[in-house]
Amino acid sequence: MIRQNRAVILLGLALFLVMFAVAYLSSEEEKGEGHPSSYSNLQRGAKASYLLLQQSGYPVERWDQPPQKLPEDGHGTLLIVADPESLPRGDESSALSRFLLRGGTILATGFLPDSFVPKAAATFGDPRVGGVECKPVAPTRFTRGGSISQDGPLVWDSTDGSQLVHFADEKGKAVVVSYPVGNGAVIWWASAWPLENAGIREKNNLELLLNSVAGYKRILWDEYYHAERLQVASHKPVRAYKWAFAQLAAIALAVVLTFSRRSGPLVPLAREPRLSPLEFVQTLGNVFRRAQSTQVAVEIAFQRLRQIAARRLGIRGTSSALEIVEAMTHRGIRLPEPIAQLVRDSEKAAADPALTEKAALEHVRALNAAIQILDPVTKRIKERI
Repeated sequence: MIRQNRAVILLGLALFLVMFAVAYLSSEEEKGEGHPSSYSNLQRGAKASYLLLQQSGYPVERWDQPPQKLPEDGHGTLLIVADPESLPRGDESSALSRFLLRGGTILATGFLPDSFVPKAAATFGDPRVGGVECKPVAPTRFTRGGSISQDGPLVWDSTDGSQLVHFADEKGKAVVVSYPVGNGAVIWWASAWPLENAGIREKNNLELLLNSVAGYKRILWDEYYHAERLQVASHKPVRAYKWAFAQLAAIALAVVLTFSRRSGPLVPLAREPRLSPLEFVQTLGNVFRRAQSTQVAVEIAFQRLRQIAARRLGIRGTSSALEIVEAMTHRGIRLPEPIAQLVRDSEKAAADPALTEKAALEHVRALNAAIQILDPVTKRIKERI
């Protein structure tokens, strides 16, 4: 019996050594498509673009500090904000505006830029699946390379004469726009695809990136609004080492339990619930249907919006739907009017016992859309799920 236990221990130690060697030779494997961070080498990452600019002699550097630390004199400085994962606070938005007024330039790609730059007019249009060809609209320095490839649902919708459209999609919707703000300027791309690892290889996308960053004395690639500000990618193996040591601790605990004597009372095994999560949702829906309480679903979604709004907008957790929409508008986060109207009426619908299932579904969808626009981190998690 002792020899058998020794064999198990030796086998466990051997497995640990193998796992430790793998952790030493390779970093932790990332999952998903990624996002346009200069650290990410996944499909949606932007490490290739960052290294290309760096090795080509462009004055590019990673920027992981808050906007308040941006240069006082922004002339000759370009800040690249590519599909950020969080929104700026009020003081950070003010700092970004000051940076523009003092001569800085912000290149915003792949998101609704209302909270980052003033006079933004981006909105949702028909989704562009895959790389869709977008043709030049005017002969500018951005269009010298010819047609580009873009994806995503965002378009620019403005009649402001100071805002110059450079590229439009097959339906004539603007996808690359620039306009002055104070002594600086804003450049907006509907999608970060032209600078992502997979998209930079598409027709003329590299030319668009080079034409957009040309002529600047300093190029700051924002990482402050990406998850990488919490962990530096160059130290990814450290997490793998932690997992290896955790497994070693588990093996040590198993050894102790193997040679110890049971002295506690017998406890029956806990039974797993028979209903799967999907069956639970269906059962709960049937309960609501029999009780004719469709308004409860609207109430749950509205309470979730209240929580997100209180955290993101700094308002009371008991704010009404109208106050939440007004606070979002005040912060530059605009909802499409049909969605905004449904959100305003959701509080009243949550108290209506005669609410139909169709109306409840419309309100829940509108509330979820508002949550995703207000909280990009929630939106990312839902997309990855």
